Amino acid sequence: MTTNVLFAANDALWQDYRDPLRKALAEVGVDANLSTDIPAPKVDYIVYSPGSDLQDFTPYTRCKAVLNLWAGVENIVTNPTLDMPLARMVDEGLTQGMVEWVTGHVLRHHLGLDTHIMHQDGTWRHDPPPLATDRTVAILGLGQLGQACGEALAGLGFDVAGWSRSPKDIPEITCLHGDDGLKDALEKAEILVLLLPLTDETTDLMNAARLALLPRNAVILNPGRGALIDDDALLAALDLGKPAHATLDTFRTEPLPPEHPFWAHPQVTVTPHIASETRPSSAARVIAENIRRGEADEPFLHLVDRDLGY
Repeated sequence: MTTNVLFAANDALWQDYRDPLRKALAEVGVDANLSTDIPAPKVDYIVYSPGSDLQDFTPYTRCKAVLNLWAGVENIVTNPTLDMPLARMVDEGLTQGMVEWVTGHVLRHHLGLDTHIMHQDGTWRHDPPPLATDRTVAILGLGQLGQACGEALAGLGFDVAGWSRSPKDIPEITCLHGDDGLKDALEKAEILVLLLPLTDETTDLMNAARLALLPRNAVILNPGRGALIDDDALLAALDLGKPAHATLDTFRTEPLPPEHPFWAHPQVTVTPHIASETRPSSAARVIAENIRRGEADEPFLHLVDRDLGY
């Protein structure tokens, strides 16, 4: 029997994903009708981007699951009409991209590369950085991405602490949780990496009070979600030198408006949401595997917990 898969996203994404999805579905043995135009009562699965025009899931009475193209689900998880399983994107390409971005910028700040580049004025400044073993990196969020980044940094010798809402046990990472654990992580974070999902509990997590817990020369990296940080509180804290720098890849409004003070602030580096991009070829395999599982009555992968919001 043919499986009807509705691709509910914009035209550009359809052009990117159409062929990889058809190939991936064929490789897992699913006879699929993949289209952007399938009558709602006949749809078996929805491949979804939160920017889609599809906002009312009520007519999709036969749909077995909604398969999100992105890791973040904050723009869909609270939709009251969505009563079928929702899977987020956990993709090897996305994970690898995040590890590369985080590792690159941690090393950039650890080695003081910005200072060396800015001060090429003919003066020999012999100021070697500490070894990685003498530098603490704290990661807020120990999901798939946070754990992968923590393991990569620990492999380079960094002292890695990780914080999560619930207890975790990850070799080579000091795992913290709860309010006391968050305070401990922030107080020791010479480099802080934000990789938490965006929920009601994590919105504005890095407010003035928590920013004040950081060591004076700390650096913040945010490749997670823009609203994890209170923008005004961060700008005020940067002006006081605590933290010393913020490298930001995600923002409340994207693209970041030209007039936003982050662009001109000397202690802010802006990157244009490039830390972890979903690659169609690898993401298509994740989606196809979940559809295969659904057709075989096997458990779906990467299901979202509606109560937690991720």
